[in-house]
Amino acid sequence: MNRLDSAIAAISPGWGARRAHARAKIAAYSSAYDAANPTRLRESARDYGSGNTVVASGSVRIRAQARHLDRNHDIVVNGFNQMVQNVIGRDGIGIEPQPRDANGNIVESLVDQITPLLRDFWKRPEVSWCHDFGAAQRLMARTLFRDGECLYQDLIGPVPYLDHGTIVPYSIEMIEPDLMPLDLNDSTRNIIQGVERNAWGRPVAYHLYKQHPGDPNVLMPQIKRVSADFVHHAKMVDRIGQVRGVSVLASVLTRLDDLKDYEESERVAAKIAASMAAFIIKGDPQSYGENEDKPHGRRMRFQPGMVFDDLVQGESVGTVDTNRPNPNLETYRNGQLRAVAGGMRVSFSSLSKNYNGTYSAQRQELVEQYGAYGVLAYEVISQIVRPIYERFIQAAIASGELVIPAGVSRATVSDAMFMPPVMPWINPVHEATGLRMMIRAGIRSLTSVISERGGRMYDTLEEIRNERAWANELGITLDSDPGQVSDSGVAQSVQADPTLPHVTEDTQ
Repeated sequence: MNRLDSAIAAISPGWGARRAHARAKIAAYSSAYDAANPTRLRESARDYGSGNTVVASGSVRIRAQARHLDRNHDIVVNGFNQMVQNVIGRDGIGIEPQPRDANGNIVESLVDQITPLLRDFWKRPEVSWCHDFGAAQRLMARTLFRDGECLYQDLIGPVPYLDHGTIVPYSIEMIEPDLMPLDLNDSTRNIIQGVERNAWGRPVAYHLYKQHPGDPNVLMPQIKRVSADFVHHAKMVDRIGQVRGVSVLASVLTRLDDLKDYEESERVAAKIAASMAAFIIKGDPQSYGENEDKPHGRRMRFQPGMVFDDLVQGESVGTVDTNRPNPNLETYRNGQLRAVAGGMRVSFSSLSKNYNGTYSAQRQELVEQYGAYGVLAYEVISQIVRPIYERFIQAAIASGELVIPAGVSRATVSDAMFMPPVMPWINPVHEATGLRMMIRAGIRSLTSVISERGGRMYDTLEEIRNERAWANELGITLDSDPGQVSDSGVAQSVQADPTLPHVTEDTQ
């Protein structure tokens, strides 16, 4: 109790008691969470406002630094390569059309119409004809992860000076986030960071530069307003109401910079140490005469088995012990890479290319990490792949290339299954045996397993049927046909319980 409280308590005990009670309540509230109390060694973090305020203060610098590291830092390049490889894959996220009728059954006649149109669109999906759909997915996904956002525009039907190059008159135009100015704000039109929204926060238009502001021949690029009906904005956000995205490297940029500088210092130190071999130790000054000339040409080229025969009296040769390279470098580097891998949402083994460990440990890491890859894959599907496919179906119907049969609703025509890359098998024998046991036990269907591995049930069973029919015509017994060979490899004349449909079964 300070002097003021003591004086108040002496004059008015009731008032003093109320002040003491209030002071005790304040102390109790402030000590409820130790983390809320700043100390000399730990300052309290300051909230910078809404997500949009935080993005406006530093997202451009973060994007520039992320691009710099993607160009010049091998660890970051490998990290993004792993993200794109496991989220998008070699051929891109697959699309299996599944239009359904009123009873919920897949309409195969409609699938047969969509498949060749989609295969044709896959070759030239974008306006420049430089990328197929798989490559376009990889490029947009890399931009999304590195820059935090990317945009693309739908171009349907006749467009001046544009040749779609596909049967369905539909193309996309990929747009870098630089073309949407971050500093464009207008409260009268409800524009924030280049995005015009309605009263509920839904984007209704995007304000984009007509030219890239980074081009050398562009001084003051003009801005145009494009309706959100044709422009799509994919973004990585972590706060509700956030308008623009932020790079996935935002939380690890400082660690990556420090690691890059430290590795460079160790590399330079090791290089200098490797250049130093030996030095000459002078003798006692008393052993040299006053009028003796200094020896010349003391540079020696080292070679195996050399003998120092030109040392003067009192001199000896000492070798340099530099303790380089640093034996603790790998341990420190691996610890830093584990933290970076968590922030980038990739596995440590893939980021560091260190695959040491047991089978169980490797599989546990792979299974856990593919959950994170699956989350990123469905970010790409929901913001990029699915909207493109739905607009492709709409363009195909509008152009007359896709005819909807009677009894099929337009709402279900664009239904599809999107197939990101599947988890690779560490031990194929164990994985295949486990899947076979689940299929035979009725826990999983053959369709789900085939789809999980990137195939289509109807195509797979048709291939198996044709393969076995052709083998029977040629008189060849295939070990893969359970109707001909048992699981133990013994030929059988009576068909036992097969693991696959019979060769004569019509799967259509």
